[in-house]
Amino acid sequence: MPEIRNYTLNFGPQHPAAHGVLRLVLELDGEVIQRADPHIGLLHRGTEKLAESKPYNQSIGYMDRLDYVSMMCNEHGYVLAIERLLGIEAPERAQYIRTMFDEITRILNHLMWIGTHGLDVGAMTMFLYAFREREDLMDCYEAVSGARMHATYYRPGGLYRDLPDSMPRYEASRWHSQKEVDVLNESRQGSLLDFIEDFTERFPGRVDEYETLLTDNRIWKQRTVGIGVVSPERALQLGFTGPMLRGSGVEWDIRKKQPYAAYDKVDFDIPVGSNGDSYDRYLVRVEEMRQSNRIIRQCVDWLRANPGPVMYGNHKITPPSREAMKTDMESLIHHFKLFTEGYSLPPGEVYTAVEHPKGEFGIYLVSDGSNKPYRLKIRAPGFAHLASMDEMAKGHMLADVVAIIGTQDVVFGEIDR
Repeated sequence: MPEIRNYTLNFGPQHPAAHGVLRLVLELDGEVIQRADPHIGLLHRGTEKLAESKPYNQSIGYMDRLDYVSMMCNEHGYVLAIERLLGIEAPERAQYIRTMFDEITRILNHLMWIGTHGLDVGAMTMFLYAFREREDLMDCYEAVSGARMHATYYRPGGLYRDLPDSMPRYEASRWHSQKEVDVLNESRQGSLLDFIEDFTERFPGRVDEYETLLTDNRIWKQRTVGIGVVSPERALQLGFTGPMLRGSGVEWDIRKKQPYAAYDKVDFDIPVGSNGDSYDRYLVRVEEMRQSNRIIRQCVDWLRANPGPVMYGNHKITPPSREAMKTDMESLIHHFKLFTEGYSLPPGEVYTAVEHPKGEFGIYLVSDGSNKPYRLKIRAPGFAHLASMDEMAKGHMLADVVAIIGTQDVVFGEIDR
């Protein structure tokens, strides 16, 4: 009998390289992909429907849980939509803090991506290096919000609170001696801004280390150069955004083209690829980490020089301070009404988009004048990228499917929202 060479293979839904609950049905001729069919719906969270049954201010936490690697950027999109319908704007200091934390989030996301993408194609060390820096940035999240991941730090009208004056410190234990702890605490002696500034000085050297490991690495290039090539025209037709679009050579970045927060006041460049392959997308994201570091540094300098409020002043929309709430009857009533009923938005519809680390994260919000959204639709960047899986994988080998999922940088919380 002739050898049968065509297989139908299940990839996932709990494959270690699937980055979530992704099931791919692959049709193979030997080891060559003929068709890749992504099946989603195994995680489905119903975020959009859940948000329609709750007051506006109670759905911010759902946004964190969409793409659970880019928490504050998701919040930013949602909070901006509410602010646009209300016709209010956060104070300038809050805008700068949002910009700074959006970029911290971008670095967090890209560190996760470079670590897991490296791991997917066999580069173990990369994962360990990237998580060393993620730890510092997670501490920044924890310092402002009390949570390492799901921060709920952005609020309609501003932020939950201003930046803290001190950083949490390590204490000696049976695992760490006092001497080791003193070294760990060296950068934690001042405020959060001091800690972030110290990070921005160290980080470019760390990115150099990542590049030393990967950029000219023979195996890395063999696994990424010429893999998953998408032309600029096709990238636009497929609805690519973010590094996926810029890797194909299209210079589109919402932070520059439709600025929000303080992006029109900071200086940065948009990295663009030329070949549209996995290697170019890698180079684009690495350069984005350097540019984010540059933006964070400018925000730190501005925030040092400009104290001020971080919350809109109207207590019909924003809660009074904790101190006032505990001493003043009117503030207590405001607080109670806000966190039980919320507030009503004027009837209308709005679409806001932010430059999320993975692409354009959009929120389409329809209000019927009540205290809950009539309709909430989330435009998640990963959804459009995953839809191109078949086209990007066709003709490649089975092992390249993993590299293509890695270069798409998908997270299933937002795809299966």
